[in-house]
Amino acid sequence: MELEIRKVVTICEETFIEGFKKSAKPVRIAAALAVIKNPYAGKYVEDLLPLIKTYSEKLGEILPQKAIAALGISGQEVEAYGKGALVGLDGEIEHGSAIIHTLTFGNPFRSQCDQAETLLPSAEKRGAAGSSLDLAIKHKMDPKIRSHHMTFEVRIPDAPRNDEIVIAAVVTSSGRAHPRIGSLHKELEGVFPS
Repeated sequence: MELEIRKVVTICEETFIEGFKKSAKPVRIAAALAVIKNPYAGKYVEDLLPLIKTYSEKLGEILPQKAIAALGISGQEVEAYGKGALVGLDGEIEHGSAIIHTLTFGNPFRSQCDQAETLLPSAEKRGAAGSSLDLAIKHKMDPKIRSHHMTFEVRIPDAPRNDEIVIAAVVTSSGRAHPRIGSLHKELEGVFPS
């Protein structure tokens, strides 16, 4: 199987005002999305290993690298991240899941984010060209830090075609603008936000 990427799209957003209040620093989020050929579109294939071997490691390196570069920061400065797959109408959600739910995708991603430790949160679905995908984001070292729980909506007007998959990596250099609900650590200790 041959690696076939039609295009890579990078989306970067900076939010300066949230909830009618200026943020202490802009909330910056970037996602890199690869539009790839789905060789299994329109048919059932039992063994997905060739798909994994062709795409997982390569995209686990390329996409976080492009997202981090779009923010203009180092991997050390990434605070939170996530991943996703949007499968075209003739594919199975399992095809996208096979690519992103592997150590060959996740380990290069975490490595670029200064040896991050948490599992990458994910979003997977099937949709037509132009469908949106809400990428889940969590803190790279501690999933109980709620200030970094957020989503980032992405879409590509002409992708995925029926025989394509969009694979996404998202990173951010901070949490939400004005977090006020406290961490899960405190709630587990019986301390609730006032």
